[in-house]
Amino acid sequence: MNDLSPTAAASLARSFGHVVDWVFDLDNTLYPRTCNLFAQIDLNMTHYVMELTALSFEDARVLQKAYYRDYGTTLNGLMTCHKIDPDHFLSTVHAIDYSSVDPHPELIAAIAALPGRKFILTNGDLGHARAVLARIGGDHLFEHVFDIRDMEFVPKPHRRAYDGFLTRHGIDPGKAAMFDDLEKNLLVPHEVGMVTVQVTAGEDFVHEQVDAWELGRASGPHVHHVTENLAGFLRALP
Repeated sequence: MNDLSPTAAASLARSFGHVVDWVFDLDNTLYPRTCNLFAQIDLNMTHYVMELTALSFEDARVLQKAYYRDYGTTLNGLMTCHKIDPDHFLSTVHAIDYSSVDPHPELIAAIAALPGRKFILTNGDLGHARAVLARIGGDHLFEHVFDIRDMEFVPKPHRRAYDGFLTRHGIDPGKAAMFDDLEKNLLVPHEVGMVTVQVTAGEDFVHEQVDAWELGRASGPHVHHVTENLAGFLRALP
């Protein structure tokens, strides 16, 4: 990403030269999907659904993924359809081992070099975000972690999650950029005027816990840029 042609460099300058607020998703964006951290959470969610519904693992898995697909998060689906306690759910599914997330000084340096404010907008909770940031070395970088509680449990990709975040921090979406691994989470940012970047795991990524639709390869005009290497992409920005 550093050896750009003059044309590519000019294109990036046009896309990002006006950006003063940088908004990042957390899971599978600030750390690679290949470290399989979220796979632990995903498995915990399946077991949570099993205990709640008395379904088999396979049937609970199907239901969990359906809630995730239809409601934005499994939590939102469970709150809507089963009236569960969100705090109990979050503490249960985030009881994981974070050691698979390695320090990432190149990414931290690239984010630190960006001009303006930096934020995290995540469907996870604050404790989980802080644990991840401590592992990658970036717990000092971000002005605020806007988490699922800040969203009042209405997650991305719902418009309300973004509106609350933008209003709270006085962000002009026309001067902001959004980075997310899920293309569906970039639709609203595109609609409100943000520059959008999808961070992908790469075409060769395969995992038995990840359905093909979850990978959401870039499609449509709402995805302005795509990268498999967030640190390299950021370093390449003029």
